[in-house]
Amino acid sequence: MIASNVDPPIPTIEEVQRILQIQDPVICNLRITQCYHELSAVLDRRTGLAANWCTFATWASRQAGQTIRKEDFKRLIENRLRRTPSVVWASENVAAAAANIRGARQIKSPQDLALRAENFLPALDRASEAVSRGNKKVFAEIGFEFARFYLSCLLEPGPNNANLASFCEALRPGEPPDGQGYLHQAFTHYYQALYTDQAKTLAELILLANIEIGFHEQTRLQPEIAESLDAGLVTFLHIAQPLLAVLFFRRSWLYLAFLYFMRLLGRPTTLDLALQALLAEVRVQLRHVITEIMMTITLPSSVLLRLGQDLTAGFPESLKRVTNPELTLILEKYDPTPDSLVESGAMDWADLPDRLHFIIDLFRCYQEDQRLFEAPFTPEQVQAFKDGRLPLGEL
Repeated sequence: MIASNVDPPIPTIEEVQRILQIQDPVICNLRITQCYHELSAVLDRRTGLAANWCTFATWASRQAGQTIRKEDFKRLIENRLRRTPSVVWASENVAAAAANIRGARQIKSPQDLALRAENFLPALDRASEAVSRGNKKVFAEIGFEFARFYLSCLLEPGPNNANLASFCEALRPGEPPDGQGYLHQAFTHYYQALYTDQAKTLAELILLANIEIGFHEQTRLQPEIAESLDAGLVTFLHIAQPLLAVLFFRRSWLYLAFLYFMRLLGRPTTLDLALQALLAEVRVQLRHVITEIMMTITLPSSVLLRLGQDLTAGFPESLKRVTNPELTLILEKYDPTPDSLVESGAMDWADLPDRLHFIIDLFRCYQEDQRLFEAPFTPEQVQAFKDGRLPLGEL
């Protein structure tokens, strides 16, 4: 899906606002992803295919779509829970504890009973909802500002600092999450890049702007990212209720009340302790699965990046040595291993500095990778979701 040679349409403020009104989270995400691609292409044409923030946002939003659609969640969770020895052992302990209770039905296959993915769909729903909310939150602010920037500053043939000043005047001063000072700086640097004939100067201005928007975006997204990673925290009820329903049929709620009562007395039953141990194991595995899905990003040509691993692509020639003083300063501030990919992997995606380190190096490594300018969807898929239909094929 290579980008067309035809000048791309310029997404309007009104289009951004229409997309945000779409209620279906799957269609909304597809529209956001496509709009990012179209916003990216407008600036790409002017800067000679130097990836801007929207270029990267296209593929991050496409990846977010997998979480929003909950693709493969059920299969991955069931496989992980059924094949992890500590989980199987914990479920067998539940079966053994139940075997000693009079009137309880014997469980022949404890892992099949306790570890059905349907029992954990609320956790997956919470992860999907948090990612969807973050996807819209960023697009509502930054997608809107890109559309407004193009309207204000890109339609005239030459530089006009008055237009830029008017655009920036509407941005809130101060640092994120409330201020938009970094967006002010970023769009100023994008504007400067439009009117330089020095390739290295342009490359460094684009990278600087990308990092500035990235810092603003990631600071704003911190609550949604932390929430989505914590969505795997299922409750005792999620584990106990379906098990007790099979063990005790219509008496399950009565026995559940008994478990809680004995726990309040400080005398938890053997079955209660076994269920709590199983819950602890399930929580660990659910967190691993959600983190594994969220901490990957697929770029064109099936390039799969695991966010917990160091990047290996290397910096393009124009960015191997940085000379822009502002870029040097921001790298020194947010990149603990400047001019190196050592420790670029983010071990904890909920940790903002750790995440920023990875993102800065990601921007720097792939800024000139031509694959990033490919279209994320086929024309037929685009037409389908613009008509409000879920497209066929891989999304």
